[in-house]
Amino acid sequence: MHEEAQVYQRQGFGAALGVRPPLGLLIVDFVNGFADPAVFGGGNIPAAIARTAPLLALARARGWPVAHSRIVYADDDGDANFFSAKVPGMLTLKEASPASAIVAELAPRAGELVVRKNVPSAFFGTSLAPWLTQRGVRTLLVAGCVTSGCVRASVVDAMCWGFAPVVLSDCVGDRAIGPHDASLFDIQQKYGDVMTSDTLRERLAGVA
Repeated sequence: MHEEAQVYQRQGFGAALGVRPPLGLLIVDFVNGFADPAVFGGGNIPAAIARTAPLLALARARGWPVAHSRIVYADDDGDANFFSAKVPGMLTLKEASPASAIVAELAPRAGELVVRKNVPSAFFGTSLAPWLTQRGVRTLLVAGCVTSGCVRASVVDAMCWGFAPVVLSDCVGDRAIGPHDASLFDIQQKYGDVMTSDTLRERLAGVA
């Protein structure tokens, strides 16, 4: 165990929240622009998208509430903010922009919520929290990108809203692996549980 992990363990961080139903699934910003290394993608994002497809199929088969998020700015840039000031290219993500569209293999179905946002968190200023609450969600499974940005921000807000976040480590991706790994460590210590989608399936065995 690394010295940093020992410090957290000694101070009592990293307690497990568990996977307790009812469950919901949040897929953060798996859109074309983040799947494309020439735009906002790269790293392990394509692999995370591929691993999320069977996770989404599982959620649908079990009837879990499913929510997606995408970054969308106004056509006239009237809602430009400090997020777009830090990353000006975000302003290219408009409602009709192909780069802002959710990737085809994870396309939402009727009854699934699609949250439009222009900040990192899928919860800030959106209807996501009440939508999940209305459907009784207790444990929120999280997939998406990027791990160090919108995923981490959404996980922190999920915890603040009273949902137990479980991040599927093989279903989240980042354009750089260093921030990805650091964010997963941080989430595990402070905000939620981190596990692979295979581990999730093992823990769900026999759960209705």
